[in-house]
Amino acid sequence: MIKQDRPTFGPGGNSESFYNEGFKSTLQAPSWLKARGLDAYEYQAGNGLTASDATLSAVGKKAAEYGILMSLHTPYFISLSGVVEEKRLKSIEYISKSLHAAELLGADTIVIHTGSAAKISREEALSLASDTLEKNLEVNGGTSIRMGLETMGKLNQLGTLDEVIELCKRHPVYHPVVDFGHLNARNIGGYFTDCDSYRRIFDKIGSSLGDEYAYNLHCHFSKIEYTSAGEKKHLTFEDTQYGPEFDGLAEAIVREGVCPRIICESAGTMAEDALSMKNMWLSAKEALS
Repeated sequence: MIKQDRPTFGPGGNSESFYNEGFKSTLQAPSWLKARGLDAYEYQAGNGLTASDATLSAVGKKAAEYGILMSLHTPYFISLSGVVEEKRLKSIEYISKSLHAAELLGADTIVIHTGSAAKISREEALSLASDTLEKNLEVNGGTSIRMGLETMGKLNQLGTLDEVIELCKRHPVYHPVVDFGHLNARNIGGYFTDCDSYRRIFDKIGSSLGDEYAYNLHCHFSKIEYTSAGEKKHLTFEDTQYGPEFDGLAEAIVREGVCPRIICESAGTMAEDALSMKNMWLSAKEALS
């Protein structure tokens, strides 16, 4: 894992503006991001890993050249808590392939969805996910890439902060990935109201897993529309109805003295909103210094 001495910011995938400016290949993304003052990028493989090893390696070399820190989002069809054992254990194979891709990209983190709790109890889902992660260690436990378990946005998904922390206790290679928009959506809004409401996330992770897990926490951030069932769809920072707002998190990062990597997952404006977050953090740092 790359130790960061400052917070870093970047998009999950390529913004609409990237393509509108005539760029077509993710090979061009690192230089594009660097020119805009961003320093992180999450490669999106949610619909499956389709790029060749040569392409992934080339992207990784470009990222290293331009100082862009890389992570990878694993396929959405991974289900750590699936009730059909054959499909559940197939997730380990997908994790293996994702780790291989991450190595080629020079990524230090992969992000994994924790699974569903729609047709079974949360206790059963947590038990199945724990079993999958234990078996995964037999295959992938020797990796130096951190395997991130993401907090989820729908109420029927496994992935509250407490559940993610509990799963991460299985082995030091498992790290929490906090999606602040997801947590806000699954709590039907109003979950993050000020600096202290964000600080409690870092404090809880630090006290439960160790300060090093909170210090370089891998995060996702976006405003998300929600219903009574939780997450509905990702929005942009222009939205004024749904949260969460980033200013409280910017202040919390400064006051906690932490250096997270924050990947923006806004709908189409990921890079622009990532830069807005970086500027808000810089403003908070200056105001509190």
